[in-house]
Amino acid sequence: MRLLTFSTLFPNAQRPGHGIFVETRLRHLLASGQVTSRVVAPVPWFPATHPVFGQYASFAKVPEHEVRFDIQVDHPRYFLPPKVGMHIAPHMLAMAARPCIGRMMDEGYDFDLIDAHYFYPDGVAATKLGKYFNKPVVITARGSDITLLPSYPRPRKLILEAAANASGVITVCNALKDELVRLGVNQDHIVSLRNGVDLQLFRPVDRESARKELGLSTFTLLTVGHLVPVKGHELIIRSLPLLPEMRLLIAGSGILKQSLENLAKELRVSDRVNFLGALRQDELRTYYGAADAMILASEREGWANVLLESMACGTPVVASTVWGTPEVVASPDAGVLMAERTPASLVQAVRHLQEHYPERSATRHYAEQFSWDATTQGQLALFEKILNNKRQKPS
Repeated sequence: MRLLTFSTLFPNAQRPGHGIFVETRLRHLLASGQVTSRVVAPVPWFPATHPVFGQYASFAKVPEHEVRFDIQVDHPRYFLPPKVGMHIAPHMLAMAARPCIGRMMDEGYDFDLIDAHYFYPDGVAATKLGKYFNKPVVITARGSDITLLPSYPRPRKLILEAAANASGVITVCNALKDELVRLGVNQDHIVSLRNGVDLQLFRPVDRESARKELGLSTFTLLTVGHLVPVKGHELIIRSLPLLPEMRLLIAGSGILKQSLENLAKELRVSDRVNFLGALRQDELRTYYGAADAMILASEREGWANVLLESMACGTPVVASTVWGTPEVVASPDAGVLMAERTPASLVQAVRHLQEHYPERSATRHYAEQFSWDATTQGQLALFEKILNNKRQKPS
């Protein structure tokens, strides 16, 4: 099978961690030897770097074409004007990608199916492209594309139209499938294929050496994620006065860094909070292995990969009870779910984990059931079914 992977959520030379979960799933799919894929990952157009655009100016430096892990990736530019951008983004994405895909086909890569990730605007744009190029489309729902965006009337309308026009829909957890059904999508049209974890990359490290290297001597909490409101870093910092013997490591970058630093100073816990910035995955492995618990206090999560990454390194988690997270943290060996998203509840969950701390080998063993194999086989089966149906239809 020849695929065209389409998504704005895909790593690039400027943002190597952006949408890495899409790349990871694709790499495991390609490793099956049963598919090939080219990637079209549009990026917003910005003028050459200028201070007025802040972090968004880096988009101007993204190469038009690059190769990652032997995967050819194209980055066509699409225009996203302020204020009205959300409403016209699907159209702008499709318009930008169309000539890029046309050239690809002219050069000999005539793909069988579009594998799109994130429903809005990506999935909506993908169905437009599928119609134009007469190719079936499969859309994967990943989180806020279903938990948040349908609250806006126009995106909701277009999401439902895209689901109806797609040949198949994948969700990364059962909770997202249930929500799509509630929104009006036929449940027989949806397959739930959870994300896996790279068990070779994320594995236990020499814990004593790692803690010595990082200078850790007390019970250490780690949280991983962009410094944005939805991730709940503020809530974790507010819990620290009630966990006086603990230290917090925050891995990630984002717009809230300064306000979070100010909050730590205000609460007089800044001496116990370390901002690590964005880390590579191999660097994260060391921090996961050295920490005593990984905390995720998100307001929304489709399927939080960081939970499985931590568990695969032998470190249990404390997480908020949102969307797909209860499907990930489903055993005492995995960790503890917070009763509610409050500092007091987080403290209670951390203390419970302390008192009932699992064997780190048991946490790793729990994570081992989440390999990518089942997801890969599920994708192959779905894609083959769709292509067989297309072959059997009279032209």
